[in-house]
Amino acid sequence: MIKAQFESLNPKSHASFLVNSFKLQSFTVPYHFHPEFELTLIVRGRGKRYVGKNMGDFEDGDLVFLGSDLPHSWKSEDVTEPGDYVQSIVVQFERNFLGPEFFTKPELTNINNLFKISAYGIRYIDKTAENISSQMKLLAQEENAFTKMQMLLDILENLAISREYILLDQDGMVAQQLNSNKERINAALGYIVDNFRNEILLNKVAGIVNMSPNAFCKYFKKVTNKTFMDTVIDYRINFAIRQLLSTDKPVSEIAMESGFGDVSHFYKIFKRNMKMSPLNYRKNFQKGL
Repeated sequence: MIKAQFESLNPKSHASFLVNSFKLQSFTVPYHFHPEFELTLIVRGRGKRYVGKNMGDFEDGDLVFLGSDLPHSWKSEDVTEPGDYVQSIVVQFERNFLGPEFFTKPELTNINNLFKISAYGIRYIDKTAENISSQMKLLAQEENAFTKMQMLLDILENLAISREYILLDQDGMVAQQLNSNKERINAALGYIVDNFRNEILLNKVAGIVNMSPNAFCKYFKKVTNKTFMDTVIDYRINFAIRQLLSTDKPVSEIAMESGFGDVSHFYKIFKRNMKMSPLNYRKNFQKGL
């Protein structure tokens, strides 16, 4: 059973942080978390991005800064062209990679504040995303270790002073958890991310976090202020909305792809959540265009 996986990152002996460039057939890394901060640039690719409780679309130029232990995953679209590829640049580092007191210095106040809000996941947009993308491409090509460190600090300062960003996990549900709770709630969210389009089994997710179904339901509601199934429905509706707006697929097909086994049930849930039918939602969006 797939769940939010802990990832152990091991920088090379001659480096205090990691800079990796990936060129792959598709993004398939499972929903995972690690104590290191992470800055990810999608150079080429499109699909769904999962950060904490947030699900969103990504495409070329997607730029996200993630805090420590914030679960995340980029998953490519189901259909890819033969011979096509995706590409990303990923920077990962520990908070104290330059020493335990380094980022507490007054000159680095902006970056220290950036680290605090990164617990919610930050997506950068507009000119900031364009400028940092260029800097990251240069960083990935740089071979001199000292120059790379300088370039990373420049990137972090530019991110820290920018106001062109969106907080992804805006309710901060994951960010606010104590360390003792993070692994458990991350595992539950990981199960949702990897299974919401299929049948969801309460017994399985309860087993993953080593709790009885009843205890798990109470725990999940306490932590998230929502029931487990309401959260599953949120993911399904979110996925359906993105399909309604970005494809011309019939509603019945979207309902099935989003995890609803019955089209009439999908209509009922969608109308309850969005205050209009799926068809009207699509039509209103198209009128706006």
